[in-house]
Amino acid sequence: MFTGIITDIGEVQALEQRGDLRARIGTGYDMDSVDLGASIACDGVCLTVVAKGEGWFDVDVSAETVSKTNLGGWALGRKLNLERALKVGDELGGHIVSGHVDGLAEIVAMQEEGDSTRITLRAPEALARYIAPKGSVALNGTSLTVNEVEGCDFGINVIPHTQEMTTWGRARVGDRINLEIDTLARYVARLRDFG
Repeated sequence: MFTGIITDIGEVQALEQRGDLRARIGTGYDMDSVDLGASIACDGVCLTVVAKGEGWFDVDVSAETVSKTNLGGWALGRKLNLERALKVGDELGGHIVSGHVDGLAEIVAMQEEGDSTRITLRAPEALARYIAPKGSVALNGTSLTVNEVEGCDFGINVIPHTQEMTTWGRARVGDRINLEIDTLARYVARLRDFG
């Protein structure tokens, strides 16, 4: 489990297609404190550390994960939002995030609003019903509040701190973003469907 509060910006250092995709991620984390088998959310995707060294860790990415996320578009030098798994007693500053991406949203508009940036995204139709104004979503692993929803489009506001501490300062119209809907919304909809 994660919180959607990004704690490092990593960088893709190597990609190798084996049976699965092996990726090496550069990080500022103290890797002595990360166990093999630990989970790290990479752009919102929960991945398992399979090898590590000073300033880097490797993950294996299955074909299923590549097909459901933006990881297929990873290239050398790409910056990634990173978050280590939640530990009992950690502050829950965002919302509960599983690291299981539901689909891809696309940035369709961006505009400056004061010091912040207003971003409009388009969700897949099958996921749009789970997104509500003032609800939470995880976008590339970042816990964000939904401002408004109109059909499949929804808006978020990214403050300067978030732009600086995550990859959101590099976002552009047309980017495909890993979208994880709020777990509570998923279960409420499921209950409603069978209620």
